[in-house]
Amino acid sequence: MKKTIKDEQIVKEVKDDFAARQMARKPFESQWLMNMNFYMGNQFCDIGYGGNVEEVDKQFFWQEREIFNHISPLVDVRLAKLGKIKPKTTVLPATNDEKDISAAKVSKKIIESVTSKLDLNHKIIEALQWSEICGTSFYKVTWNPNEGQIIAQDADKKPVRSGEVDISVCSPFEIYPDSFTCETLDSCQSIIHARAIDAKKVASDYGLQVEGENLSIYSLDSTTVGFGGLGYSSAAPKISKGIKQNSVLVLERYERPTKDYPFGRLTIVVGDNLVYDGELPYKLGSDYERDFPFVKQTSLNQVGSFWGVSVIDRLIPIQRAFNSVKNRKHEFMNRLTMGILKVEDGSVDIENLEDEGVCPGKILVYRQGSTAPEFLEGDNVSSSFSDEEEKLLAEFRSISGVKDFDYDYASSNVSGVTLQLMLEQDELRLNNTAENMKRCVRKIAQDVLRLYKQFALIPRLARIVGDNGEIELFYFNSNDISSDDISLEATAELGESITQRRQMVFDLINAGLLNDNGNEMSDKMKVKALELLGLGVWENAQDTNELHIKKADSENVKLLGGKRVEASQIDDHALHIDRHIAFMLNGDYEKKLAVRPELESIFLAHINKHKSMLKEQQ
Repeated sequence: MKKTIKDEQIVKEVKDDFAARQMARKPFESQWLMNMNFYMGNQFCDIGYGGNVEEVDKQFFWQEREIFNHISPLVDVRLAKLGKIKPKTTVLPATNDEKDISAAKVSKKIIESVTSKLDLNHKIIEALQWSEICGTSFYKVTWNPNEGQIIAQDADKKPVRSGEVDISVCSPFEIYPDSFTCETLDSCQSIIHARAIDAKKVASDYGLQVEGENLSIYSLDSTTVGFGGLGYSSAAPKISKGIKQNSVLVLERYERPTKDYPFGRLTIVVGDNLVYDGELPYKLGSDYERDFPFVKQTSLNQVGSFWGVSVIDRLIPIQRAFNSVKNRKHEFMNRLTMGILKVEDGSVDIENLEDEGVCPGKILVYRQGSTAPEFLEGDNVSSSFSDEEEKLLAEFRSISGVKDFDYDYASSNVSGVTLQLMLEQDELRLNNTAENMKRCVRKIAQDVLRLYKQFALIPRLARIVGDNGEIELFYFNSNDISSDDISLEATAELGESITQRRQMVFDLINAGLLNDNGNEMSDKMKVKALELLGLGVWENAQDTNELHIKKADSENVKLLGGKRVEASQIDDHALHIDRHIAFMLNGDYEKKLAVRPELESIFLAHINKHKSMLKEQQ
């Protein structure tokens, strides 16, 4: 690739911008590294004067330096509770027109298909782990032209694919906003996404032969600095700077639309090469304007800052205090059990005592006429140690928003209603984090629909698992997406257990609220009730009503094309009549009717046939 002076200037400007953002973000990185180290168990470390995380060594060889990690299980419990929430999206139709209602159903199926295909639930858990530990994580929602169905071949006989949506999770270490005082992505004017990619993958993805280099990254290591106690040592994993060999730095700078760049700007620099410098490729904003392909998720929002806050930030001082109390207590117990020997100067062989101690059955020789060696009397372990431990454990639970009610109230005289109220109040502490996660899921669903609206120009085949457990195939293109108004369906919340959900379903059944007009539960509602009970579908039995609806919709398409369709004896005539009349009331039918007036007689003849058959059955 031949470089021009302008290209070199753009590359230099992007790299200088990236270097400046790196320096400005270093204090935040130091805190993220501290959080990761404390979560993994490397808790005798601190941030040095240069902003680097440094291990703190022992002051004395006998010093107890064990780690009693309470941060990791507390964060794991938070992740388990948040992971219990499975947000399920639904698409609201743009209007009450039958066409828009059908388009909304297709859009919902598209989201379900992408969720299953890309395993979105696993990506949500991955993003939750980053946000719970570092405070912030990101989703990147893009269009991958190298995925999807093969639709043609190019001049070199290589397959041309239809393209597919791609969703990836980005750690906070990869994202560099232009200002750290912007609280949201919408208020940022530019974002840099930086990655260290293997040189072979660069050649495959970008078609460039770039010489790889050793890049500094953060990697997993182990440390033994100052761990253990008297007579033994231990190790703990840690996060530290490492080297990734044969790698290339890839910088993607996204800029919002401006007067000079009305469609925004994307600049991609691979090593020292300018790969792309043009408009933003994705219409992900409101009204399909050009926007960033990122979705930000935070554990806890921080006022006046782009980065979120992790609960680990608040737990680190308590964890340090707890480790200190436990280790000082063990040192005190070491003095009690091993004893402190008092000897007269020159009366015994000091070196022998230091090497061997006073073992059982030892013959202790001391100088004649001197005072016999004796142990100093020590006090018992003070109850202040245990009291301080209990206080610190209570602070752990209070600050983290996680409380083990089975442990705290197993033996206390507390009623079930009181326990339930206390549990609900405790779960409220996780509510902000849960709402941030739901907001991200809703934005991801919007971006998925907007990408298909932009790129799905030809019909494509998708697959989902239907309500009855059957595999359902459907075709769609960009014209089938008329709304990206996303809402979340009612799902399991933080404080709702499986037992509570099942009891709620049984109460609804006993109250008769799920029965139809005949005071009986329909087959479709039975399937839904089993699903809510967590039992799934016992048999792959097709819902008859659903099949009749699909058959009636297929007849509507044929009738609209001018074909005469005969009614069948097996049809649910009342349902077919309702579907045909609803179709005649939408905008598509009226437009076709203005061109072909004979369609009304074709539809009415078919509807009258259903009515006559329905009358015969009665």
